[in-house]
Amino acid sequence: MAFDTKTADVEERIEDGALLSGSAQFIDDLPFAVGTLHAAILRSPHAHASIVSIDSSRARALPGVAAVIDGTALAKVSEPLMVGVKIPIKCWPMAVDRARYVGEPVVVVLAEDRYVAEDALDLIEVNYTPLPPVIDPEAALDMNAYVLHEELENNLGSERTFRYGDPESAREAAPRCIAVKVRYPRNSCTPMETYGVLVEYDPHGTGYDIQANFQGPFSIHPVIARALKVPGSKLRLRTPPNSGGSFGVKQGVFPYIVLMAACARIAARPVKWIEDRLEHLTASVSATNRVVELQAAVEPDGRVTALFWDQIEDVGAYLRAPEPATLYRMHGNLCGAYDIANVSVRNRIVMTNKTPTGLNRGFGGPQIYYALERLMQRIAQELELDPLDVIRRNLISSFPYRTASGTTYDSGDYVRAFDVALNDGRYGELLSRRDLARAAGRIYGIGLTAAVEPSVSNMGYLSTALTPAQRAKSGLKNGAHAAATISLDPVGSVTVQIDSVPQGQGHQTVAAKLVSGVLGLRSKDVRVVTEFDTAKDAWSIAAGNYSSRFAASTLSAVQLAADRLRHRLARIAAGQLNGRPEDIVFAGGRVHLNGNPEASISFARIASASHWAPGTLPDDMDPVVRETAIWSPEELAAPTGEDGINSSLCHSFIFDFCGVEIDAVSGQVRVDRYVTMHDCGRVLHAGMVEGQIRGAFAQAIGASLFEEFAYGPDGAFLAGTFADYPVPTVLEIPTLDILHIETPSPLTLTGAKGVGEGNCMSTPVCVANAVADALAPKCGAVDLVLPLTPARIAEFLDAEPAAPECYQPAAPTTGKGLTGRGRAKVSASPQAIWDLLMDPEQLAAIIPGAHGVTQPSEDRFSADVTLGVGPVKGRYKIDVALSELDPPSSALLTGRAAGALGMGEGTGRVSLTVLPDGGTEIAYEYEARVGGKVASVGGRLLDGAARIVIGQFFTALGRRAGGQRSLFARLFVWIGDGK
Repeated sequence: MAFDTKTADVEERIEDGALLSGSAQFIDDLPFAVGTLHAAILRSPHAHASIVSIDSSRARALPGVAAVIDGTALAKVSEPLMVGVKIPIKCWPMAVDRARYVGEPVVVVLAEDRYVAEDALDLIEVNYTPLPPVIDPEAALDMNAYVLHEELENNLGSERTFRYGDPESAREAAPRCIAVKVRYPRNSCTPMETYGVLVEYDPHGTGYDIQANFQGPFSIHPVIARALKVPGSKLRLRTPPNSGGSFGVKQGVFPYIVLMAACARIAARPVKWIEDRLEHLTASVSATNRVVELQAAVEPDGRVTALFWDQIEDVGAYLRAPEPATLYRMHGNLCGAYDIANVSVRNRIVMTNKTPTGLNRGFGGPQIYYALERLMQRIAQELELDPLDVIRRNLISSFPYRTASGTTYDSGDYVRAFDVALNDGRYGELLSRRDLARAAGRIYGIGLTAAVEPSVSNMGYLSTALTPAQRAKSGLKNGAHAAATISLDPVGSVTVQIDSVPQGQGHQTVAAKLVSGVLGLRSKDVRVVTEFDTAKDAWSIAAGNYSSRFAASTLSAVQLAADRLRHRLARIAAGQLNGRPEDIVFAGGRVHLNGNPEASISFARIASASHWAPGTLPDDMDPVVRETAIWSPEELAAPTGEDGINSSLCHSFIFDFCGVEIDAVSGQVRVDRYVTMHDCGRVLHAGMVEGQIRGAFAQAIGASLFEEFAYGPDGAFLAGTFADYPVPTVLEIPTLDILHIETPSPLTLTGAKGVGEGNCMSTPVCVANAVADALAPKCGAVDLVLPLTPARIAEFLDAEPAAPECYQPAAPTTGKGLTGRGRAKVSASPQAIWDLLMDPEQLAAIIPGAHGVTQPSEDRFSADVTLGVGPVKGRYKIDVALSELDPPSSALLTGRAAGALGMGEGTGRVSLTVLPDGGTEIAYEYEARVGGKVASVGGRLLDGAARIVIGQFFTALGRRAGGQRSLFARLFVWIGDGK
């Protein structure tokens, strides 16, 4: 029975009542067992460092602390996580002997509440030996680069080459070869709700009972079980009723599931952990950054005959499952929407001292299309062709279509979608707008992008990273099972259990609509359960909510289960109505014979018969209590011996165009108009399809213009708050015009394809192409790096006036660099001030937040200090060495600090000068570098916080020396210049 779409677009969302009223339950709302301990994590402030020692004695002695667990303890009860590609490295969920990225867990504290656990972190002292960081993926491949994992000889995790068709001959025959090199940055979709894990461990037989806002794929379930050293039957993994967004990111919670489960086992008590925002930005997962060199063999009319891909994928510190999924998910789509028969590919996966990567909305698509569609525009520029003509000449024109690398595009009409978009989207008007803007001297450009959005991933695509011989040895993998169960209770109520884990997409509404349509009920009469429980629900490793699989895959299983259930109920009804099963009609909550609606039975009576009166069922029928359906498309085969892979089942089409204007003074990019055309097969719910498109577009605008996970040369993470990782708000998201055509998929029971990820793939490069077009009249062909911030655009604009000759640029620093200078005046003599500064007891009273100061030698001081920077505070151990002493006039101070907040080092010079009135002017200047959490909170806070602390110090010094002279009132004059 086909899905009814006539009223689907006006169906109210079943989910919204609980969400809008605040009664929806998320992971942090779930009840937890008596005696549950709360976890806090001490994380590495270094991108790369050996862990020399950990002193947690003071933390263990803190009242309320139940356990302090480090990597050594973890290794006794667990195994390393499985690596995405078989290489001999150990991937633990917590650093064991070496920290390899800023934010990597080093110690877990379990306490009676989170407050005590956080306080205990400040009492732990970790002695690190910093190691050289490896940050740039190309530099990581250098033979002299420091090796992250001693088990390997280098930082190369995997390398494979592929050849489809005859690309070399095509290149020799082509009159032109045109190439681009792009560097796609790291970013993330940053859901509102962060990670959360609740764990109970039963040592007497049932194993682990875990609740987490994990989204799948549930192929990670055996990875977790293996790491915890239990069979899958003793790992019960449950998800909450609601999840506050994910966009792929919550796949990355699984290392913390292992970590917290191991902690629960060690402590012999339940454990709860909720991630905070700084932790999430710093150390959850992000999209991969990728370096791509892409070359095309091109005919004079712009027709591409071959592509040559060279891709370097930076997966961060560990090649952690399911990576290298981001690199290989699009392997069957390397030619995008274009009919190109010859392809050469070189894929290299490297490890760097950055957060391990994972799935992120559209994973793999943004990286592929940014290179491919920048190349298509470059072809048009170099051949002096209209970009529209280049796209049109290369578009696939007949379906089904087999790509060079082995994927079958199930349905489509790309040329019609292209033409409808240009006409209905008023492309001609946009051309006129560009002409008028340029005539007026403004910087205006138009960008275009064509893209194919895959959905329902083949679980075997990842094995393409292995050679055919390796695949044969490890066993072939393929398929994309989906499961659904429909249950009938004793009063005839209908409950649907699905194998997808929604994060706001509206699964309940669409599934209820489908089942109610098949059984002749109202949507509100069907309950859809989205909490997932591996101990009782039907599932396979493909279960979960990723790769836009719900509408095409999960709903196909729901459709199959509903049709089977309807057929069986029709047999029961036929017996009671003296008719044939094929004549039974389900409508309006009742069941009747076709053509005789007056002779009817309530649906509830038929549905409950198996419970109350199984003797009334046909003799050869088992009771109809539930129906479980497993839907498995046979088209998703394992990779071939020639590395052909049908990497996804369904393929939607997207064609975008936009106009942008660049402010000639500020360099700011403004999207003036944006049109997106989608063919996602049959539209099941117009409102929710629009919501998915708009959501992906909003996140893509962030990736295009604002968002980047930035790292310093030393690996310091520089985007730990939304001040430094600026997610766009509704004010920054431009108006979007959405157009549709429908070419239903012949491979799904609903005719639907994926739509949730498309604009994350198409929009970043569409905006970049528009910016490149805007700059072309002045700059010609340009290379662009996302995000297109004003600072990056300014490189292409008219130069600013030259700086004055006396201007001295700041010295380059690594991490978050701080420099400053200032003056303060006190009434005491230089000798009195000098003596005070050299007295540990006096310093302890002056230094803000000091818990004590000691003097190990004449020229060294040590202090234990608590400092706060913006939203975070921490305890530091500070060591200061004095040199170039000229008492009582000047001294050079060199110091290091380390603590839960991060680490820092720097130098400062203090000079004391006698004033005419007998007082003293204290002049100082400093240069410091900070890393770890304190660097992540952002430069907007650091400079101000440093000056406040310095101001507090000199205020206390003046009071101690006996002369305040309105010091505090003049602090901003004396120390606020920051020069």
